Amino acid sequence: MTPSARVQAAVDILDQVVGAAMRQGAPADRLVAEWFRTRRFAGSKDRRAIRELVYRAIRACGPVPENGRAAMLRLVQTDGSLAELFDGIAHGPAPIAIEEEPAQGGVAPRWIAERLAASDIAGEEAAALLDRAPLDLRVNALKADGATLDLPEPAERLPAPHGLRLPGGTQIEQWPAYLDGLIEVQDCGSQLACEAVGARAGETVIDLCAGAGGKTLALAAAMANQGTLVAADTDRGRLSRLAPRAERAGAEIAETLLLDPGREMEKLEPWLGRADCVLVDAPCSGTGTWRRNPEARWRSSEGELARLAALQARLLDLAAALTRPGGRAIYVTCSLLDEEGAGQADAFLARAPGWCAEALDLPLGRPRGNGIRLSPLHDQTDGFFIARLAKPC
Repeated sequence: MTPSARVQAAVDILDQVVGAAMRQGAPADRLVAEWFRTRRFAGSKDRRAIRELVYRAIRACGPVPENGRAAMLRLVQTDGSLAELFDGIAHGPAPIAIEEEPAQGGVAPRWIAERLAASDIAGEEAAALLDRAPLDLRVNALKADGATLDLPEPAERLPAPHGLRLPGGTQIEQWPAYLDGLIEVQDCGSQLACEAVGARAGETVIDLCAGAGGKTLALAAAMANQGTLVAADTDRGRLSRLAPRAERAGAEIAETLLLDPGREMEKLEPWLGRADCVLVDAPCSGTGTWRRNPEARWRSSEGELARLAALQARLLDLAAALTRPGGRAIYVTCSLLDEEGAGQADAFLARAPGWCAEALDLPLGRPRGNGIRLSPLHDQTDGFFIARLAKPC
């Protein structure tokens, strides 16, 4: 493919990404993969160059662009060398007309940028949300020792006890260590959230929003497969991926519960007041994960944020009911918005008599309200809020 044909291919993919974002369709990585799957003529260098253009254009735009061409024209504003590729030759994009308007720049749509600023995420802090993320791994302590693990490429050790870091884009899917369950892909911040749980052998631990089980597997390793670990979620598709992952990792999950949204307690009732710890890795806006999913900025809305905030509060109340006297609940969101983080913890403590926030001893993070906050700028992790909440005896 010619360089100009690659630009037009990126524009075509961006059209799909913009449309999917507005109707809550497939994520960008899936759309990119599908485009390549149906166009075998694109070689490996073409695919790499096109993918690079797509994600550079997504990061260059703030609000949702009108279309893929507008997004690419915004990238032209930051990289003038691309302008000459709008030549209209063969499969290249048509020349740029004087009256054409590029998409707007910025960190995010205005409403969410303002919410971030109100949570002290602005300037360099906000810009870092769109940096490229590295590839973080967690060594599975059930099967391997990070000190002796042999990987095909050298990895940087992380502050998380079992964490390793590789350059973003490193292909590990065929590494024997990955196929045999010796390593798992998990951001350093997510690993530290699991450290905050403090899960120990012999405890009863409930992962209330287990999803596909990334944190569940880390908890199983922390417990050395000794105790009772329950994984619960309302998403059948994501939860179904836990079993094969657990088998590969050698992790023992006592019970996997598919919950009905709004009727979660019907399945959870046997665990009322029995858990030593409940992890609430709550659904959220995902502002802390934009480095990996930059088009997620275009999928949020004020109405959706309000719905998520109400759900987060309800999940905290569920966790409180499941926790035994003297036990603890760990509240985690991959968001940097106070209304999903520190504000939620404050509101819970205000309505839960006797509960208190416990100090967290983590190697990264800064105090935020009754918890800590991890950010890409200061900690080189995804953005997280973490609070450890203790129930009175």
